[in-house]
Formats: sequence, structure tokens, C-alpha cells
Amino acid sequence: MVHLVYCDNVGKKGEKVLDKILAGTKTMIVRGAAGRKIPHSRVFEGERLYFMEKGSAKVTATATVKEVQNFVKLSEEEITKTLAEHQGKLNLSEKQTQRWHKKCLCLVEFENVEEISPLAFEHQGNMDDWLILEKIEDVVVGTSIPYHYKLSKF
Repeated sequence: MVHLVYCDNVGKKGEKVLDKILAGTKTMIVRGAAGRKIPHSRVFEGERLYFMEKGSAKVTATATVKEVQNFVKLSEEEITKTLAEHQGKLNLSEKQTQRWHKKCLCLVEFENVEEISPLAFEHQGNMDDWLILEKIEDVVVGTSIPYHYKLSKF
């Protein structure tokens, strides 16, 4: 499987997620929720990540999953400790740390980041901020197929 990761592009200059990834100052992504949510337990070492800035409609970078850690039912203290222990890789702002203060966390470390020739993303309906796909072409203009959520179900 491959994964399309939407990156926030808000905040002060230098706080854009994709900028940090490309600069090498962010080597891990976090996704969290009150309960298990994609990509929790659905992303694996060696799989390919594709990155795009929210609202850009362009997939512009790729990386390889190095390690994945999934957590469930974390206490408040465990959430704080987990995010703090990985802050060197996550490089979260204070606002991002608050956003991802959730009981279920999925930490995805990646390597071999590369900028790619932009791929035109074809948005469809209610897509989430992390898509699980068979191949990136499934969401690229000209080769896209109707997106279905069966790959994103637990």
C-alpha cells in the first residue's frame, strides 16, 4: 500500500509541516484521535508515503516508512510523555502538540525524503487527511479512480 498524507500549511513562516519534512527537521508524523482512526495499525515499515500541502492539490514529496508505533488508551501523562520523547523527530509547535494530545496515537517515522515532480491531485468527496491507496496514480488527475474507503476500514 501507499499513503497520501495531507500536511498542514498554516502557522508562522517555518512552521509549515511539509517545509520541515523537506528541510529534514521533521522525520516523524503523528496522527491521533480519541479512538483508533486511520492510519492507526494500517501503515507499515517499508511502505511509501506521499506528501501534499492541504489546499495545494499537488503531491510534491515522497518518503519511505522507517518505523511505526501505535498507542491506544493512553493516559494524559502517557500522551504528554510520548509526544515529548519523540519531539526531536516530530518537531511539533505548541499548537500542534495540543492538537495531537489524543488517547490513540500513531507515530510514523520516515526516511529517504525526496521532492518529486508535482502530481496533480484529484480530490473526491469527503477524503480524510490520510489516504490508504493501492498506488498513487489512483488519486492523480488523468489516472484517478473513484475513491472508496474499503482500504481505510478496520
